[in-house]
Amino acid sequence: MTVVSVVLRKWRGALAIFVSILALAASGLAQAQAQAWPTKTVRIIVPFSVGGITDLFARVVGQALQQATGQPFVIENKTGAGGAIGSAEVARAAPDGYTLLVTTLSTHAVAPHLTKLPYNTVSDFTPIAHLADSDLIVLASPSLGVKNVAELLELARKKPGDVNYTSSGVGTIAHLTFELFDAQTGVVMTHIPYKGTGSAIADLSSGVVQLSLDGVTTGIPHIKAGRVRGLAVTGLHRSPLLPDVPTIAETVPGFSVVSWLGLYGPRGMSPELVQRIHQEVAKVMQSPEMVQRFKSMGLEPGRGSPADFAAMVASDSARWGRLVKERNIKVE
Repeated sequence: MTVVSVVLRKWRGALAIFVSILALAASGLAQAQAQAWPTKTVRIIVPFSVGGITDLFARVVGQALQQATGQPFVIENKTGAGGAIGSAEVARAAPDGYTLLVTTLSTHAVAPHLTKLPYNTVSDFTPIAHLADSDLIVLASPSLGVKNVAELLELARKKPGDVNYTSSGVGTIAHLTFELFDAQTGVVMTHIPYKGTGSAIADLSSGVVQLSLDGVTTGIPHIKAGRVRGLAVTGLHRSPLLPDVPTIAETVPGFSVVSWLGLYGPRGMSPELVQRIHQEVAKVMQSPEMVQRFKSMGLEPGRGSPADFAAMVASDSARWGRLVKERNIKVE
């Protein structure tokens, strides 16, 4: 062995040790930063308007996290483009845990199949927590004259295309839920898109349109007032808020649509930081007081790790992507 080779060998060994030291130092720094989080105000972006279920939920969680950590959690509503404007702001943010996104199935599992987005919903975000699940309820106009899903199917089969339903737009979860219902049962119903649920519910109660879809909690007042009939809930289990209303699955086996709420950060967040935030959120979500509060909102607390959440979103994305393709659904 020459002198040069001996020197090179020693140099490589020293370099390897130096790189290892740097890696350990970086790991230690990441862990320290994660453990310290939060040390300042955390912004939670909600890409939908004030007063909706996503906004209300984010405010409840943000307030609880503020009490738990002693740092401010500020909710900012960045609306527009079906949630894309607020989501894009988070995608561009620093991956330091101080800009987070509370969003829904529609923005991350459905929208990519319907429109061109200014970000990639998989590579430009870091999944942190599955926050909650929300069932939906099918509402019927009293003038339609059906009391359950079986009667609805009988009517729709007798008069293909005559039964209509509303949604707040093409590609929304309400629209896709009815498309899935048509696909699984073989019936044909007519979609009438509205600009919002308020005007749709008003027309539903007056008999201008026949079916609509709403959140369980927001639908209850209309049902109790007798303006509409609660036909069925979309999840696999009956809602404790409306135990007398059956599920669609009781008539159409296997049918299930559940909208979720989730917490994301920008891409590039360290695993240590993701785990730290996930732990803080899990503590809040699992407290008996919060569980009860969420149930009163018609929400079921989420579960699982960040990896479980990512897998769930991927599965939902594949499911709705197939439906969009098979039913040739396009946003004009």
